[in-house]
Amino acid sequence: MTMPTGRPRDPQIDATVLEATLAVLDESGYGRLTIEEVARRAEATKPAIYRRWPTRQHLALAALAARLGESPVPDTDCTLCDLGEGIGVFLAAFRRIRPGVLAALFADCAAVPELRDAFLTTLFDPPRAAVGRMLERAVARGDLRADIDRGLVLDMLSSVVHYRALFGHAPTTDHEVEQAVEALLSGIAVDYPRLVAHSRAGTGAHHAHARGGGGTAGA
Repeated sequence: MTMPTGRPRDPQIDATVLEATLAVLDESGYGRLTIEEVARRAEATKPAIYRRWPTRQHLALAALAARLGESPVPDTDCTLCDLGEGIGVFLAAFRRIRPGVLAALFADCAAVPELRDAFLTTLFDPPRAAVGRMLERAVARGDLRADIDRGLVLDMLSSVVHYRALFGHAPTTDHEVEQAVEALLSGIAVDYPRLVAHSRAGTGAHHAHARGGGGTAGA
């Protein structure tokens, strides 16, 4: 018979600590995040926090993951619409993180393989996987060529969000997201003009995707 190892974790304490962590990150950035300050704001003890998150890196990752949450992945049967809106969903989520926080946190995680992997798995893998599902659906519909290097395409699309979210050197507008999706799909689509026509039919001729109507179909 297995004996209990201790008291079960109180989810209310978890939530309060994560909220306090996000408050510090929003107000002061990652450089000023300390376990002491989080404990003070959450009215918790440092041991209680360390039992849940062994380092401040783990704590920051958990808090940011809670903020990003699980974003809905569009599935409208329109490849241009889905990819543009899907990337926009994740871009909007990263915009809710104070500029500079991701870069400072990554720098603090990069030297430790376990922490570096945790950073990527927690913050970057979920949107990457979601965009990957959109690509798979587009290939299954016959919108994208089956012979494309899906990993490479996925990296190129994901970088629209990841690169600027990490370095924070420039904002990424919805228009730029649409331009990036159109530029890439014009080279890998089976029939790019047909995708544009489909997008127009679903969103109206005034939609920004209409600007790509003269694209050339992929080989």
